[in-house]
Amino acid sequence: MANLTLAVDDDLLRRARVRAAEQGTSVNAVVRDLLIAYAAGDRAAAARRRLVGLSVSSAAGSGGREITAGGAP
Repeated sequence: MANLTLAVDDDLLRRARVRAAEQGTSVNAVVRDLLIAYAAGDRAAAARRRLVGLSVSSAAGSGGREITAGGAP
């Protein structure tokens, strides 16, 4: 695992440490989770665009019926 050095304002880091401690975690874990979500965002956005494109171009439809979460009317 690689190490990363960040430059942040002292007060910002203090407040982040307090909040992380209140949540039972660390600033390191918070930043790691944010980077994971950030890195995955491009793939998720691309998947959403593909899904929207497929739904727009699809000849299938609900026939005017309401679709529920389970897919059945």
